[in-house]
Formats: sequence, structure tokens, C-alpha cells
Amino acid sequence: MSRPVVGIIGNYLDIEGRYRGHAGGVINSEAVALVSQGVPLVIPADPRLVSVEDLMEACDGFLLTGGRPNVHPSEYGEEATEAHGSFERERDAITLPLVRACVERGQPFLGICRGFQEVNVAMGGSLFPEIRDLPGRMNHRMPPDGTLEEKFALRHIVKFTKGGVFNRLMGTDEVMTNTLHGQGINRAGARIFIDGYATDGTPEAIYVKDAPGFTLSVQWHPEWNAANDPVSRPLFEAFGQALEDFASARRGRKLLRTA
Repeated sequence: MSRPVVGIIGNYLDIEGRYRGHAGGVINSEAVALVSQGVPLVIPADPRLVSVEDLMEACDGFLLTGGRPNVHPSEYGEEATEAHGSFERERDAITLPLVRACVERGQPFLGICRGFQEVNVAMGGSLFPEIRDLPGRMNHRMPPDGTLEEKFALRHIVKFTKGGVFNRLMGTDEVMTNTLHGQGINRAGARIFIDGYATDGTPEAIYVKDAPGFTLSVQWHPEWNAANDPVSRPLFEAFGQALEDFASARRGRKLLRTA
């Protein structure tokens, strides 16, 4: 039986300042293929090239990846400032309606970092442009120096709601995670349940309440060392089970139509 196909949202990449490419991190593909047991497919997130309907038909689920450009603040009713950083409007035009369509249909997705923020904005929420500027908040950004191992090192605690979805999945109400983000949730969107917080009060784990499919999303980067990390692995395994369930149900519907 074929494995579920996972659309990995790609980002534009400037190569030597002369050539634009669509890029996806190798560790995203490894986490999908080796832990979630899916077929990783990097998606060019550009409405000139693909539509939400195309993607939902071609893929069984989606990995909403991190990325340096941020969601444009006009998507949540605010003016862009220097603090908001750079943007990728093509990606906004695909991922935000894709999230809403997946929630409605029950098609699984896992949101990571920017993807976590996209889920909140897609459901009507807003973002702080720079978490570290808020009183009492720590600096959640990637350290500017060091090896990749040092940049992705576990740096803070995330506490989950006791008895909640993430608590049950992880088997604990407190985990250590990495942190590599500048923005964060300000106003939670409609149906967004914040199920985990950093110790400074920054939302770190969410899902969409009453959604028929898998919508778990995290502000940290679980794709790093996903096969071995005790927090990352159960998250990607649960995503994989949701993908298989959706793909099996879809195959069943197709068989019924052709019978």
C-alpha cells in the first residue's frame, strides 16, 4: 500500500542573488519520511503555480514549515512596520486559505514555527512582531553564532494543559524544546486552543478546537532530530497516524465510487 503524500510548504530561496528557487529543509523531509512514514513533496507556495484545491487533491496532508519571512500583518488588520521583518505574500496566499480548507475538510496538517503562526492568523488571530521586546519575555530568536547543533539546542520549558491533547500525547505536562522565532501569538484566533506555554507566557502549542482532523501546531522546531528526540518523535508519529487514517478513508471513498 502506498504511503500518504505530505505537502511540505516550501519557501523562496535566492541563490547567489541571481536565481530564485523553491526550497524545503532536508530535516523536514526526513521527519516526514522516516517518522511520519509519508512521502515528502515540497510545494511551491505560489498561487500563480498551484491552487489550494490542487494541493488538497494531490496531498493527504501538509507540513506547514518555518521560514524567515513573516505573515504580512495586513492579514490580521495591522500596518507593516520595520519590526515585522520581511514577507512572502505568495506563501500567505496559499497557506492561509489552505489551513481553513483543511480544518473544514478534516485534512491533517502539522504547523511549525511560521506554520504555527499561519494557523493562528488563518483562524482570525494576530501576532506580536517581536516577542523579545515585550516586558517579561525572553529572547526566543535563534542564537546568531554557533553550530547548527548549538542553534537547535533545547533552551526552554513548555508547560502543557494538564490532561490536554499535548499532555496525553507526550505523556507529561512539561517538556524542553528549542526556540528559533521572533514573532508569536498576540490574539488567539477563533477556535484556537493554546495548549502549551513557555515559562515567560509565550504560546507554544495550539490546536483548532472541534476540528475533524489533526491540527496540532507548535512554535518550536520538532523537525530537528525528529527520529530521536522524545518530544519530536511522538508528535510526528501522531501526525503520521492521522495521515494514514485520512489517506485510507480517501482510498475507501474512491473505491466506493468506482464499484
